[in-house]
Amino acid sequence: MTAANPPPAHAPAVNAGAMAGLVHRPPFHGRLLIDGAWADAADGATLERRSPAHGTVASIHARAGRADAARAIAAARRAADHGPWPRMKGAQRASVLRAVAERLLDRRQELARMETLETGKPLAQSLDEVGAAADLWHYAAALARNLHGDSYDTLGEQTLGVVLREPLGVVGIVTPWNFPLLIVSQKLPFALAAGCTAVVKPAEETSATTLMLGEILMNAGLPPGAVNILPGGGGAVGEVLAAHPDIDMLSFTGSTETGRKVAAASAQTLKKLSLELGGKNPQIVFADCDFEAAVDATVLGMHFNAGQCCNSGSRVLVQAAIAERFVVAVAERARQVRVGDPLDQGVQVGAITTQRQLDAILTHIEAARQAGARVVLGGGRMARPGLYVEPTVLAGVTPDMAIARQEVFGPMLAVLVFEDLDDAIDLANATLYGLSAAVWSRDFSTCLAAARRIKAGTVWVNTFLEGHAELPFGGYRRSGLGRELGRRAAEDYTQAKTLHMHLGARSHWYLPIHEGDTA
Repeated sequence: MTAANPPPAHAPAVNAGAMAGLVHRPPFHGRLLIDGAWADAADGATLERRSPAHGTVASIHARAGRADAARAIAAARRAADHGPWPRMKGAQRASVLRAVAERLLDRRQELARMETLETGKPLAQSLDEVGAAADLWHYAAALARNLHGDSYDTLGEQTLGVVLREPLGVVGIVTPWNFPLLIVSQKLPFALAAGCTAVVKPAEETSATTLMLGEILMNAGLPPGAVNILPGGGGAVGEVLAAHPDIDMLSFTGSTETGRKVAAASAQTLKKLSLELGGKNPQIVFADCDFEAAVDATVLGMHFNAGQCCNSGSRVLVQAAIAERFVVAVAERARQVRVGDPLDQGVQVGAITTQRQLDAILTHIEAARQAGARVVLGGGRMARPGLYVEPTVLAGVTPDMAIARQEVFGPMLAVLVFEDLDDAIDLANATLYGLSAAVWSRDFSTCLAAARRIKAGTVWVNTFLEGHAELPFGGYRRSGLGRELGRRAAEDYTQAKTLHMHLGARSHWYLPIHEGDTA
């Protein structure tokens, strides 16, 4: 899981005085959004989310079940088949999407605070992510006005062909807990730009900012039923969205394991799928690189969002000639990274979002140690309240170790050594994933040769973790299906319909045989 459009690595400073006491404010209370109205769950179930950094209650909201999912899907279906949203002019839809973008910025502080309390990420990072989300809504608004079909007038003087782009219908959107607001903004505005309606299931651990987005959508003028939001578990809401025949497309971001289950459930109705899944992303560092830049990017790659990012640079491949010096430099730089309370000014790495994920990270690290990897830095849980893991650097990693091939989703780095370009490419491609990669060399021919041979949807050259709404995002192999963002993003939520029109009199295929005629 990841954000395709990560915010800048160096976030603005946070005013500690202004943020004092945020953690002790009353928790956010949220309800389900169904057919333009807020509602409790049919069975009265609720969710309580505690801050992973502080242990205090961050949010309490309704927990949707199967009955709620059925109601929301029915509302979205009515809105798609009979409501005004799919029939509006592109300019009208664009106006609503722009209003959403501006309201996101107006509520930036409130949204960022909520994101930090639920996820554990630094407040400065959350502020940047709200800004990045607003940018995606603005970009989708531009696409709403530029979405169009094609005409073909070279098919003969009696034929005119027109290809229409029609909204696909009802889209199910399932988002993860690591970038709650940003990832829903990589999907929902583009579906809306195309004229689709949606049922959104945010991760139950981090639902509050998506529910706040629901408030913004209604205030911006979105018609009832066009977007429905259902916090809840994957076993209830997620399964219904995947299998329901009235869901025309499912856009899912999450683990590869869950993605396979989603694909299997969706196969029964042959709905369209977009899957953004896991990654084990290599940074390839050649001996002639800009050493300081590569070190800094490697440290960023392992620490950004506490490593809970499927674009995370959790493995670095270093050319043998500089490997030892590079490991020392990375470890030294990583020691200086500020880990702590995400509400404190200057903190760069916050808490791990869930206890389950913290346990998984420590299990991965211990397995690597048992397999022979050398712990250069960290390797355990931090001795402080909250869910914190020490930033960890592992050297002596070999390609056969699980730590070299499996996604960890934590603030750790596996260092592997290569001899030449061919060796580096073999190592880079020696996983089942193919989401992203980076190449570091002053020789652009080396960079381009490596980039063309790496099996990944994004390859950064002499940089890392940059993103723009204009550039498609997605992966090869078990990193997923389809692409998000880019100029075709709204088009992905449409159906192509061909109109084959005949002009003038048509010659008949069947000619009756009259008496006296010969066959």
